[in-house]
Amino acid sequence: MASPAHARTELDRALSGDVRALARLLSLVEDGSPRMREVVADLLPRTGQARIIGLTGAPGVGKSTMTGALVGAFRAAGRRVAVLAVDPTSPFTGGALLGDRIRMQEHATDEGVFIRSMASRGHLGGLAAATPQAIRVLDAAGFELVIIETVGVGQAEVAIASLADTVAVLLAPGLGDAIQAAKAGILEVADLYIVNKADKPDTQQVVRDLRNMLALGTTEPGGWKPSIITAVATRGPRDEGVAEVVTRLDAHWDWLRSSGELQRRRHARAREEITALAFAALRDRVTKSVDELAARVADGALDPFQAAEEILAEQKD
Repeated sequence: MASPAHARTELDRALSGDVRALARLLSLVEDGSPRMREVVADLLPRTGQARIIGLTGAPGVGKSTMTGALVGAFRAAGRRVAVLAVDPTSPFTGGALLGDRIRMQEHATDEGVFIRSMASRGHLGGLAAATPQAIRVLDAAGFELVIIETVGVGQAEVAIASLADTVAVLLAPGLGDAIQAAKAGILEVADLYIVNKADKPDTQQVVRDLRNMLALGTTEPGGWKPSIITAVATRGPRDEGVAEVVTRLDAHWDWLRSSGELQRRRHARAREEITALAFAALRDRVTKSVDELAARVADGALDPFQAAEEILAEQKD
């Protein structure tokens, strides 16, 4: 195990722009190294500046293509961008199945862009368990925007709402009933709807369905009303609709800061993270006790409520 001094040197290198050191630091975070707590504690004073944009949607809607187009547009404006692409997990290695996202490799030589694939490792919600810590690393490293592109896993993708400042949901025509396929959770968390592949038939039907769905909801005075944008993200930042997507993302960021919603969302994010870490630690501590109590509950010698109370009583002691 590396010494604390070596760990701090690695951290300094990563924060000063050393891409390899940054990659090693993210690997440390992703692997759940015992050094992670020390690293996160050192990073905290440098965090809180980056915009976190979540890009989600069903498989096949063009999330990676749209991400690449947005990266190009933000870079044209001189902004440093990091991408966390949360991929399915290989059942053999536990690594990210899609590697470093071949479709975004046109940005690979750009020093203002950092792309990292993370394995979901079965984590519900389409997000790797280490994603919050990876965001902190990239934030501290000075990236102005961090785009999280999630695995297309349907309704569980609502987990992205607990990590992102702005959530963009992608849909596309030609995938059956796009609204029906997406509405089981992810539509409710969107700040922006992007109907991608808008050069295909039935695009306007998807737009109409979205408008009808939004008409059923209510927006509080001064609240944010989600936009619907059609786009064809296939070649880069000049593609149809991409500039409008960037404009609406910027408008939402301005609203978040002026309305106080940004602080509320980030407080909620911290609360969810603390709760998740506490429950994970509790689960690790009580595994043995749970197994013993489970046998008694299964045999009918103990009711589950009493078993739960015994576990909680142990933690108090």
